[in-house]
Amino acid sequence: MGQFFKMLFASFLGVCIAICLFILIGFVVLAGIIASMDSSSAAYVPNGNDKVLELSLDGSLNDVANESPFANIFSSDKALSLKDLQTAIDVAKENKNIKGIYIDASGLSAGVANIDALRRSLSDFKESGKFIVAYGDSYTQGCYYLSSVADKIFVNPQGAINLHGLSSDVTFYKGILKKAGIEMLVFKVGTFKGAVEPFMLDKLSDANREQITSYQQSIWTNMVNNIASARNLTPDDVNGFIDNGMMLAAAEKAVELGFVDGVKYRHEAEDYVKELAGIDADKKLKTVGPDKLKRAKKTPAKSKADRIAVVYAEGDIVDSQTASMYGSGNFITENLAEKLADLKKDKKVKAVVLRVNSPGGSGFVSEQIWKQVKDLRNEKKIVVSMGNYAASGGYYISCAADKIISEANTLTGSIGVFSLYPDISGLWNKLDLTSDVVKTNKYSDMGDMSRPMRDDEKALIQSAVERFYDTFLTRCSDGRGMSKEDIDTIAQGRVWTGEQALSIGLVDEIGDLKRAIEVAAELAGLTDYSVKSVAGSDDPISDYIKKQLGDVKSSVIEDALGEDTEIFNTIRMLKHTRGIQARMPYHLDNI
Repeated sequence: MGQFFKMLFASFLGVCIAICLFILIGFVVLAGIIASMDSSSAAYVPNGNDKVLELSLDGSLNDVANESPFANIFSSDKALSLKDLQTAIDVAKENKNIKGIYIDASGLSAGVANIDALRRSLSDFKESGKFIVAYGDSYTQGCYYLSSVADKIFVNPQGAINLHGLSSDVTFYKGILKKAGIEMLVFKVGTFKGAVEPFMLDKLSDANREQITSYQQSIWTNMVNNIASARNLTPDDVNGFIDNGMMLAAAEKAVELGFVDGVKYRHEAEDYVKELAGIDADKKLKTVGPDKLKRAKKTPAKSKADRIAVVYAEGDIVDSQTASMYGSGNFITENLAEKLADLKKDKKVKAVVLRVNSPGGSGFVSEQIWKQVKDLRNEKKIVVSMGNYAASGGYYISCAADKIISEANTLTGSIGVFSLYPDISGLWNKLDLTSDVVKTNKYSDMGDMSRPMRDDEKALIQSAVERFYDTFLTRCSDGRGMSKEDIDTIAQGRVWTGEQALSIGLVDEIGDLKRAIEVAAELAGLTDYSVKSVAGSDDPISDYIKKQLGDVKSSVIEDALGEDTEIFNTIRMLKHTRGIQARMPYHLDNI
């Protein structure tokens, strides 16, 4: 009997502790939400002591920030918002108390297009006559590219400028799948559709290598020219620095070659900033961060009747069920289609800017979003602003807009589709597993991975993929006012940079989000309007809580797998990939 009461008490105590923890987590989450709401609404006015805006380049740069208070606890990367950083820079340019910007270059993870946009904001800031000073213990390539616009660049005496060029590293799974007894059946349309190559080849095809080389060279040429112009160098100087291995040379060599202005310790760089800002040498450098300064942006006392809505579409395009399996990360789901449908009914919204930053994904979800973009265009003006990626499904949801504005270094196009079906019959044979099927019709067991797929089944799937590709071509043809034949010649799954896409008619203009808003206003005939941002979620509290759980799960996976996390995520995405895909999997490494 005594043992029974001990067990009963232990169970009761466990339940009490669990309830207390649940209540505590609930209060923390609620407090975080309230704090986020307060921080976004509270006004902040820089005073005479806030003389320098400090940009700490440490984390992942996205279009918009993850407002979760747990984001930086359960994630190895700090989330930075391009929107917030640009807003803070705009405020700093106009505010008389802000004398300049101090860049702390740590470890920025970002796409080239977003770095370009932030770099232009810094260039615009310099037109005010205020200073920009950058310091880094050691500069990553992305941090240096961004910092190259600064008036002065300083590096730690033992630091380095890690310029190395661009690369795309593709992992191939064909060999390991074969050893496991798994064959990946590939159905695709598009000579350049490289998303499926890791499952069918052991190296890049000639066509895929050609397209990767093409867009890499286009992006790198732009980066080199921008660095050379900012530092009063030549493109040959920049490429020579890399080819001669100067990224590992002593910091003084970077000074000698003109890539930085001096070697300093951090406190010495800050003393230099104090001098420029008019702060006494014996006083501490006081800076203000973007999180506060963005709230100092002046807003109209009264909301204007006419509005332009900026809708952010960032991440892989997946169905809601797949997104819920991941929990963490940015995804585009059917919720975006619902948001666009709501905006069509909103009489105050006269135009919409769809900010697309996506490598694509589900063809079926892309079709749903495309339909709402098309319907919205029938009622209002809609302009697409392309970020780092707007490829495959990302282009699918863009092509129906009135105008498409792209960054020069955006990766876009990739008009092609594919579908993957694993055949694990070889694995079953290795494990001596067998199965038997009772069915009512010829194709009742179609998709059974435990047996080889029949030729007639393969023909059906290939036919469906080809039909979807033809639909994709039709959507692009109708949206861009080009024939399907002309679209097909630049499609076939080929990836283009925004600069290349402009020359072949896939985009209308090179520019950033601000320019896209201007174009939307021009098309809608608006001169006096307000801009409102629209998130893609209909249930912010549920999404908020799911994201916290997802962040915990992702953190555990990252800690366990380390550098192999990317391979795991690819396989995990494949597991939950459903139906026909319009996806571009490749990215530029080590920006």
